[in-house]
Amino acid sequence: MDADIVDLIIVGAGPAGLAAACEARKWGLGVTLLDEQGATGGQIYRAVDAASAKRRSVLGEDYAAGAELTAAFAGSGARHIAGAAVWNVGRDLKVNYVQGGANRVLQARQIVLASGAMERPFPIPGWTLPGVMGAGAAQILYKSAGALPTDPVVLAGCGPLLYLLASQYLHAGARLKAVVHTTQRRDYVRASSHLAGALLGWRDLRKGIRMLGELRRNGVPVYAGAEGFSIEGADRAEAFCFTYKGSRKRIESSLVLLHQGVVPNTQLSWSLRAKHRWNDAQLCWEPETDEYGQIEASGIYVAGDSRGIVGAKASASQGRLAALAIATKLDRPGRDQRLARESEVRDELRNQLHIRPFLDALYRPPAAHRMPPEDSVIVCRCEEVTAGQIRKYVELGCQGPNQTKAFGRCGMGPCQGRLCGLTVTELIAGARGVPHDDVGYYRIRPPIKPVTIGELAGLV
Repeated sequence: MDADIVDLIIVGAGPAGLAAACEARKWGLGVTLLDEQGATGGQIYRAVDAASAKRRSVLGEDYAAGAELTAAFAGSGARHIAGAAVWNVGRDLKVNYVQGGANRVLQARQIVLASGAMERPFPIPGWTLPGVMGAGAAQILYKSAGALPTDPVVLAGCGPLLYLLASQYLHAGARLKAVVHTTQRRDYVRASSHLAGALLGWRDLRKGIRMLGELRRNGVPVYAGAEGFSIEGADRAEAFCFTYKGSRKRIESSLVLLHQGVVPNTQLSWSLRAKHRWNDAQLCWEPETDEYGQIEASGIYVAGDSRGIVGAKASASQGRLAALAIATKLDRPGRDQRLARESEVRDELRNQLHIRPFLDALYRPPAAHRMPPEDSVIVCRCEEVTAGQIRKYVELGCQGPNQTKAFGRCGMGPCQGRLCGLTVTELIAGARGVPHDDVGYYRIRPPIKPVTIGELAGLV
């Protein structure tokens, strides 16, 4: 069966995908946007159109602003295919996805991948216990269902989202037992070299200062510069433990929310065999692209946080730049107008990125929370492979993540390495004493998302 041909297929309905779709439609491109969720917005604007006025107020102006983007997309004339789990994107510009139990395929002239970010793994003792989850996941529960913790919660780690969720929880009426963060004096010293850029992004800086002030005014205990995190519990989380000013602390809690930043979701770009490089500032892999986000000369573009962590506004700008490049490549009318528009978008993007180096330096996750020194800590949750086993594999001659599959099935579970890939790369690089680029990443193959034999057989 021949696939439908579309000018532009976009994978992902977050800021980058929605902005790319709207921009492409302005230049007359036929656009189909595929997303696994039932409504547009991605994770950052999750359920924004369905959110009550109270929930929008709690989540803040930045979240509520997403409704403008979802509304613009709804009126753009782009086709939206919801509930579509994309399991393969090919160099032949075909996209395979499952929707409603049926396997479908679309043919594109160009593609934009806007699959966003995911929370960085946080492998510490006890992180696999029930009652421990990511702060980003907890925020999504509130965005999509208004779900709040019934018991007092401990938030621990580093990064802007940690303070944002704490502030949102306070406004929503949730109880905070403590906020424990790892940012120390040396982090401020490291970030000080980027202070000029931070001052240019003073609005974002002011928001962070305001959120920390809220915590203090509400009497929430804040432990700054903490280290040595672990979670105690037999069958579930019972207490959060850490070292603070040289003393070991223990806070009883049945719910611990961990967060140490987000990293690009690169599964699709890896599956395309695109070249990737290790970004030492953000401690993650990112695909190599041109200035518009194109992978080599493939006709496949990456925009937003899946290209490198830039934030929601900059993600939208990257989506627009990709769409402008595609409109020019497909020879759509209005080239001079597009050049003017491109200059405008580039200026926006430049301003949006001023604060990024400062944030990357200030909220750099500690090595011990990325590469657990305790051999007993589980790294691959799907196959229950520990940090000690990974180090042992290296002693036996393992050179990279792909070989760990042969040694002990690491990375071969349902998540296909999403939750362990970065940790495994860093553990092996550390054990071998070589750069991360020499170690590499898992060889990702389709299906990117789990699909059943029945779904594959039901090609429509």
